[in-house]
Amino acid sequence: MTEQLSARDLFRAAYENRYTWDQNFPGYTADVQLRDNDKTYTGKIRINADMSFDVMDVADEDAKKAIHGQVWEIAVHRVRRPFEETHAKNVFEYGDTDENGAVELLVGGKASGDRYKVHNNEVSLVHRQIHGTFVTINTFSSHQTGEGYLSHRYDSVYRDPKTGEQKGGKSEFEDEYEKVGNYYVLNRRLIRTETNGQVSTTEFSFSNIKLLQPVAV
Repeated sequence: MTEQLSARDLFRAAYENRYTWDQNFPGYTADVQLRDNDKTYTGKIRINADMSFDVMDVADEDAKKAIHGQVWEIAVHRVRRPFEETHAKNVFEYGDTDENGAVELLVGGKASGDRYKVHNNEVSLVHRQIHGTFVTINTFSSHQTGEGYLSHRYDSVYRDPKTGEQKGGKSEFEDEYEKVGNYYVLNRRLIRTETNGQVSTTEFSFSNIKLLQPVAV
C-alpha cells in the first residue's frame, strides 16, 4: 500500500510544478495596450533579467500606475524561488477534500490562518492574509507548458480578517500566454470586476514581445 504524502510534500510538489522563468531568462520588451472600459491607453514595458522593470511612454498617470501594477504581478510570479526559502517556517496539515477531489492544506506556524487547496498537482486555491487583509484566489483552469502550469481562469476577493466582510469587488481573470524563444510570456489579461452589481472590464494586451539579448561574459 502506497504511503500517503505528507501535507508538506503534497504542497511542495504543486509549488514546484508552477511555471517560472529559469536563471537564463534574459528579459524582454513589449508594447502594451490598456483598455479600461471605454478608454484605451498605450505604452511600452521592459522586464529585465533581474526582474526589475520599467513602464514607458504612457501619458496618463493612472493608466501608467495600473500597467505598473500588472507588470509587477507578471515579474513576481515568474521568479523561481526554492520552496524552503518561501515556506521554511510554515507547518502544513491536511484539511478536507472537496467534491472535485481538491485537497485542503491548512497552514500554521508563521502564516497561521492561511490555507491552500491542491488538485492534480496544482494549487487551485490560495487563502492568505496579506497586509492585514485576507485574499482568496480560486483557479478554475490552467495552461500546461510541459515545464509547469500557468493559471488561465481564476478569481479573487478580499475580506476583513476579523469579520469576514468582503472588501471591494470580486474580480475574474482570464490570462493568455505565448511562447517567445524558450519562455512563456503573458500577452493578454482580461479582468472583470463586479462591485455592488456594477461590472467594469479592464484588458491588458502585450504585443511585439522581444527577448533582450543576454550580456556577453
